Amino acid sequence: MPVDRLLPTDEARALIELTREVADKELATRVDDHERGDGTYPEGLFGTLGETGLLGLPYPEEQGGGGQPYEVYLQVLEELAARWAAVAVTVSVHGLSCFPLATFGTAEQQERWLPSMLAGEMVGGYSLSEPQAGSDAAALRCRAVKDDAGDYRITGEKAWITHGGKADFYALFARTGEGSRGISCFLAPGQTDGLVFGKPEEKMGLHGVPTTSATWDGGVVEADRLIGQEGQGLSIAFAALDSGRLGIAACATGLAQAALDAAVEYANERQAFGKKIVDHQGLGFLLADMAAAVDSARATYLDAARRRDAGVPYSRQASVAKLICTDAAMKVTTDAVQVFGGYGYTRDFPVERYMREAKIMQIFEGTNQIQRLVISRHFAR
Repeated sequence: MPVDRLLPTDEARALIELTREVADKELATRVDDHERGDGTYPEGLFGTLGETGLLGLPYPEEQGGGGQPYEVYLQVLEELAARWAAVAVTVSVHGLSCFPLATFGTAEQQERWLPSMLAGEMVGGYSLSEPQAGSDAAALRCRAVKDDAGDYRITGEKAWITHGGKADFYALFARTGEGSRGISCFLAPGQTDGLVFGKPEEKMGLHGVPTTSATWDGGVVEADRLIGQEGQGLSIAFAALDSGRLGIAACATGLAQAALDAAVEYANERQAFGKKIVDHQGLGFLLADMAAAVDSARATYLDAARRRDAGVPYSRQASVAKLICTDAAMKVTTDAVQVFGGYGYTRDFPVERYMREAKIMQIFEGTNQIQRLVISRHFAR
């Protein structure tokens, strides 16, 4: 059932209606075909989303974006995730990948690349994690060394790249010096000599979009693709992740909403002991708790988004939103399987997929244990 949203403008209301139309037509009708088994990539889909203007929404119009406040953009992500979580996560990651250039790039760099990125002509990936450096980003080892021409030769391993091997560009973080101030950010082309992507990970969920490792074997990234200053990479990465965590919070809420909707519909159709199972108090209370979790999750990410839109600090609230929304998604999707009983454990209904998809949301963009660490450190300050 469509969520009755409180939106700030008529333009925002029209955008949500457009999103629902596109999501129902392009995502809901295709998701099962691509998420079954090992999954197949939805060729052309992100180009379609780009043509409708959904890939650059939170960036200023003068940069080629949609000029939408973050509270509206996140509700668009939620609508997409309610139909197809893998696609919504990829849209969120694309926005995350545009952030370094849009925020720290020079005017010349932005003019050269940003319009095609925000229009969805180029779809991005985010390449920060490594096999031994996930939540501990400061421990990354992939190196960028200047050659005689002043360009950078990249050597090392990257891991857990959403859209890996399919993206047109990557926000790449590599070491140019020592310590936490020795990491730099690059806008790396998706196809480069010396860059090889690994076999897609065999994931529990989100099958439709690949997640891969990557090996850089001396691949060259030109000097003008350095974003910001040498050594500024970690601060760029962490600034981007605050926004990225809100994106995942919205995706998790959309997934939870889809699970709630499916459970409510089933509970109104299924009968036991002479009445609809929704009329049994035990199950009705379960649905009530699921609804409360979804509503609370949405309120939490919107609070953080409105702080971001107002230009006030929101890092702690972003971690709170990521924690609350993804934990809610795990609980609500698990309870949805319970509502369906034995049928919930089969692929005849989508709730088993929702449950599998929810698990990763507690892990990427910083595990929920890391979110608790981030939140507690704010109090220590």
